[in-house]
Amino acid sequence: HFTDNTDLVESHDKAENSPFVKDFLRGRIKRELFKLGTAALYYVYSAIEEEIEKNKDHPMFAPLYFPSELYRRDALAKDLEYLYGEDWESKISCSAATRPYVDRIHEVGRDDPVLLVAHAWTRYMGDLSGGQILKKVAQRALKLPPTGEGVNFYHFEGIHNPTAFKRLYRSRMNELEVDAETKKKLLDEANLAFQYNLDVFTELQEIGKDIKEEVQDIGFHAHGDMGGDSSKCPYYAAKMAVSGNTTYACNFAKMLLRQSTVQVILATWVAAVAGLAAWYLM
Repeated sequence: HFTDNTDLVESHDKAENSPFVKDFLRGRIKRELFKLGTAALYYVYSAIEEEIEKNKDHPMFAPLYFPSELYRRDALAKDLEYLYGEDWESKISCSAATRPYVDRIHEVGRDDPVLLVAHAWTRYMGDLSGGQILKKVAQRALKLPPTGEGVNFYHFEGIHNPTAFKRLYRSRMNELEVDAETKKKLLDEANLAFQYNLDVFTELQEIGKDIKEEVQDIGFHAHGDMGGDSSKCPYYAAKMAVSGNTTYACNFAKMLLRQSTVQVILATWVAAVAGLAAWYLM
């Protein structure tokens, strides 16, 4: 089992306290940043899925190979086409902060495929945890059509019961035979993945300062569309899991409930918190 790693808690706190996350909690969004964030995700998932395909028969990764259920590259391509137009590929580029993340994924795929487990878990389980609520936030914030254009990324067509699938994925991870050294390497890699996400947050924050664009605010109570059940919120679940303190987690959830708006730019990246937190609990 992957347990008791205080570095993951520290990484989580760094991300939560970053200026970009604080802006997120204030509920402010610029459409151009959403587009850039989507492009960054496209490059990250393209790298992850390319390396997974190369290593799908590796004994450590084969049990976690779920391409039809999890792969996001094609969904992100659809979103980019909607956001940028048919010539979207000529309009995007891998940013300075995203490039080291992508390079690292290719490096571990080539030199130490076991570490792909850390990258896959961090991204896929986090995004699956936050998918439906973040999709609704994005649609309202950016006035996207209810038919799903621009937010295909959040829709996992091959997964009808996210909770059951996450349980299956976690059980497969727990069944992996890893020694103490490999376990530490996996946890270190998860920490590194978190830092790469934080670097992207910071980059988008800086870019946002120079974008002269009307900021869109949305009146959206995040837990309202979950029947008032804050436990379904990925941020609530993540904080509760990482802190191990239900009182602190409840206070964090209440803070979120007080936010009348939610910035969606960071949503696609902060979802990784849920994934790392769940991993930390194992």
